[in-house]
Amino acid sequence: MEKPTIPKGTRDFGPTQMAKRQYILENIKKVFQKYGFQPLETPAMENLSTLTGKYGEEGDQLLFKVLNSGDFLKEVDAINLSKKDSRLVTTTISEKGLRYDLTVPFARYVVMNRGEITFPFKRYQIQPVWRADRPQKGRYREFYQCDADVVGTDSLICEAEIVLMIKEVFKALGIGDYSIKINHRSILSGLAELCGAKENESSLFIGIDKLDKIGEEKVREELKSRGFEENSLNTVFEILNFKGTTQQKIDFLTSKFSTSEKGKKGVADFKEVLSLLKSYGVTEDHIEFDIALARGLSYYTGCIFEVKINKVAIGSVSGGGRYDNLTGNFGMPDVSGVGISFGVDRLYDAMEELQLFPKEAQISSTVMIAHLDEDTMRYGLKVAHKLRQNGIATEIYPDQSKLKKQLDYANKKLIPFVIVIGSDEMKDGLLTFKNMEKGEQEKLSLTSIISKIKGQ
Repeated sequence: MEKPTIPKGTRDFGPTQMAKRQYILENIKKVFQKYGFQPLETPAMENLSTLTGKYGEEGDQLLFKVLNSGDFLKEVDAINLSKKDSRLVTTTISEKGLRYDLTVPFARYVVMNRGEITFPFKRYQIQPVWRADRPQKGRYREFYQCDADVVGTDSLICEAEIVLMIKEVFKALGIGDYSIKINHRSILSGLAELCGAKENESSLFIGIDKLDKIGEEKVREELKSRGFEENSLNTVFEILNFKGTTQQKIDFLTSKFSTSEKGKKGVADFKEVLSLLKSYGVTEDHIEFDIALARGLSYYTGCIFEVKINKVAIGSVSGGGRYDNLTGNFGMPDVSGVGISFGVDRLYDAMEELQLFPKEAQISSTVMIAHLDEDTMRYGLKVAHKLRQNGIATEIYPDQSKLKKQLDYANKKLIPFVIVIGSDEMKDGLLTFKNMEKGEQEKLSLTSIISKIKGQ
């Protein structure tokens, strides 16, 4: 019999992994809710007409397409089929695809429900997305995103609060060494103007986005193949390679963009975000003004964000930005939005590598009840019921087994407390209460045990 497998780029998560993942998700969710975001879910599948053309040329190639139900080849033109070019038949055999991210489905939802939504509309969404990418460490074909977006306002308070939320999430997860990279699409547009590539912005952005992956030399080669001249590229990389403090970068760009309105707008917006953070009483620690940050998705128009955990060989764990035209793709123009997305899978891998998960994150039950025979097991059922009524996660060992086996089970599940019930405990009502971590035990009434656990 053939051994079962799962598709490459996907993973199973057992109870231990799920406990840690839930720890990440719950902490992110708390921060989102604290800032006034409401939960939303959308279908795993969207119409391809909704998804196509929103992520740029390369993003479109990574869409997972779903075959039509029934005889999907029935309507295909025989000549197109004989050419063995999937692009000629895709629109006929596939009308749906798995969502690539949560932002485009969110924009579609906003347009479909505009009459019921109160603007500005703040939503968070925690669901899986799919990308037909080449699987590697930190990059999966199925992974969860944790998104928070605001639509219906162009206020830069939203950008400032994204930075605040990132900081709060990382503090809650115990991650201290990280960088919030910020740039602005208008700064990149200003760069395109300076090098005479105003009509070829998207090619420039795609190239710049690959800098940290393939390096300057190969990006130069790629841009030359797309029609960029050597002098123009020298201008681009003189600016991209500028090093200095945040203020020095602002001053440098201000002088460079003296004739570029877009460039000036990008610098002004970035300065305003810093000013708003100062008004919140937040310092600029962990914030890095990264002139070379581009982010590949084509729908961004304003501030863009990317977060990396330092000293961990994993890509960005969070990213996002301002998009002014996304709902316009669905017939609802002039609705600005901004959002952030946390990649829970990469956060999980990074926290595992840095050993940041607290032991409590892996605890499923607080108490296990061990028993010595049928009578003590039945007595234990009442004890378990009483503990659960008091909100204490409790399980009773289900089989008649030696006490050592029951205690080993509790240790393997990291259950911190065990109540052992024997005939003496049944008679006097004083139960043996074991602290598994400290290796201590004492005789206590059930009422005292409940008080002690709740006081922990």
